[in-house]
Amino acid sequence: MRRVTLLVGEGIGPEVMAVAERVVQAVSDVSFERAEIGRGALERLGSALPSSTLDSISRNGVALKGPVATPSASQSYRSVNVALRKPLGLFAQLRTVRTWPGLGVPDGVDLVVARETTEEFLAGAEFPSGSAGARRALELAVEATGTDLDLSSAVSMKLVSPAATQRFFRLLFDWMHTAGRHRVTVAHKATIQRSTDGLFLALAREMAAAEPSIEMDELLVDAVAAELCRHPADFDVIACPALYGDILSDLAAGLMGGLGLAPGANLGGAVAVFEPVHGTAPRLAGRDRANPTAAVLTAAMLLDHLGLQPAAAAVREAVAGVFRRRAGATYDVADRLGCEVVGTSRFGDLLLDELAR
Repeated sequence: MRRVTLLVGEGIGPEVMAVAERVVQAVSDVSFERAEIGRGALERLGSALPSSTLDSISRNGVALKGPVATPSASQSYRSVNVALRKPLGLFAQLRTVRTWPGLGVPDGVDLVVARETTEEFLAGAEFPSGSAGARRALELAVEATGTDLDLSSAVSMKLVSPAATQRFFRLLFDWMHTAGRHRVTVAHKATIQRSTDGLFLALAREMAAAEPSIEMDELLVDAVAAELCRHPADFDVIACPALYGDILSDLAAGLMGGLGLAPGANLGGAVAVFEPVHGTAPRLAGRDRANPTAAVLTAAMLLDHLGLQPAAAAVREAVAGVFRRRAGATYDVADRLGCEVVGTSRFGDLLLDELAR
């Protein structure tokens, strides 16, 4: 029996993760160990990311996580999504997007957006307007480049290091071999950000040259966005720094039916945390309206990771089957399918019925 840490999250998290849990238990012997995270954990245990939760994930090596809200500047705790990465050694995120029957979107799309998640603007090197840190950074930039800069500017530093970039591509290429994917498009803006994106691109070229089974091409990030709108089926894997990946994965998901269909995984050395791409959607919380498909497909990625490929394939085929038969869908995709609108829990019932077929 395989044990997985389950973090239901906040907002719509408990509802969509309940469906994912039911589906996983219908196709596998996976058992779940529940742990707390986010605002509820902060109120009950005094920490939004308790040590007991980190211990559980580290012990099990894998977690299925629901969405957790990013705190506002006025709140006193850090983003849990960011805070998870360092202690668990997570540094790469994969977000998958594919065609589903009946949704009226391009056929043949099956792509992955991969992004590095410890550096670039996620490194936290930010300085508010008027701060001493911002002024020092701006004065240094003026001295080094001779550029006339407004010293009252706010500053966010984009960091790209050789070590983190090489680690990212090493994991990505290993994953591609396992997943049977052979072409990667590096999205960049090295024409403008020559130092940061230039380094990212140069290292990608160097490492891809040592991988004869992987074909690499490269495209400016704005061109990637345009081509995703025009010919999404032309892409296999898109690799990029964090911010580009966040935007491109949401764009791709929107084209294929919305974030309610978008699963994701956070990978590192010994630990993997799987979570849907969407957020907490507080306006839908507790109303039995949220689409659980992304959570279910995230669970399928988890099953693949555990070596349970037949179970993962059965889950994906159940999703396709419900859509194909137009048996019912949540409000966000029902119009596209031309079928009855059903709630979160009822859609879970339909998936279980399809699995039983």
